[in-house]
Amino acid sequence: MLLRGTADTIKHREKIKMLHPKRRHVPITLILALIAAGALSGRTGVLIAFPAVLAPAQASDSPDPSRYETRTAHDPNGTGRFYMGREIAQVMGPGGMDWLDRPEREAEEHPAEVIDALNLHGGEVVADLGAGSGYFAFRIAPKLGNSGKVLAVDIQDEMLETIRRRARDLKVTNVEEVKGSATDPHLPRDGVDIVLMVDVYHELAFPYEIMTQVCEGLKPDGRVVFVEYRKEDPRVPIKEVHKMSVMQLEKEMNAVGLARVQTIETLPSQHIVIFAKRP
Repeated sequence: MLLRGTADTIKHREKIKMLHPKRRHVPITLILALIAAGALSGRTGVLIAFPAVLAPAQASDSPDPSRYETRTAHDPNGTGRFYMGREIAQVMGPGGMDWLDRPEREAEEHPAEVIDALNLHGGEVVADLGAGSGYFAFRIAPKLGNSGKVLAVDIQDEMLETIRRRARDLKVTNVEEVKGSATDPHLPRDGVDIVLMVDVYHELAFPYEIMTQVCEGLKPDGRVVFVEYRKEDPRVPIKEVHKMSVMQLEKEMNAVGLARVQTIETLPSQHIVIFAKRP
């Protein structure tokens, strides 16, 4: 269930600013039990709060609470829940879809380079986890051919309906929407070549549970590709809770049996970090 028009919604709209002067505010829909928040830095107003496959109130089962710590003193842009020393960030709801598809994103984030890093040959099954509006899903789909497909995974019905509508309008037949849960992206077992998460992982409410299921869904030679803003670089104008360091990613992936195989640092503000199952 999604909440609209609450006082908290109005308050948090004030935190979200856009680069474009004519698009200063994004209407935010709250996920139940999580207040949507931006990842703005006061220096430039760049936002990275992307739709993610999470919402604690919608969890389908009960994760082990001992993996997570709740602190009263925490970053105002975070949830107050910590995993392996890292605070889990707040998320944006479907009200930000227009911003996700903004034309400026090409110059700001170089999505073509991200797709090149996937090293696609055609015929793969790619899971776009936290697909949002389908920004990456519909750019990847043509590269997979008729024998490949994109599983566009999200937890929010409005996101999935947008993907469904775009697939119909664009006559794209190899993008399939998949409704995930807070703890399970519902991937086919041993059925996915690549799992892509673009500015999503740091917002997962239950990262251990999601990544355990991701590993179940990966083929033996499958890869997990993260795109996250560089926490190592203080010049990246993003609030700290919305950044991820390579070291922290590696620490958390080791916990689920994934090993880092490549790091690509060619994007303006993000790194691409690729993992595979540990031999």
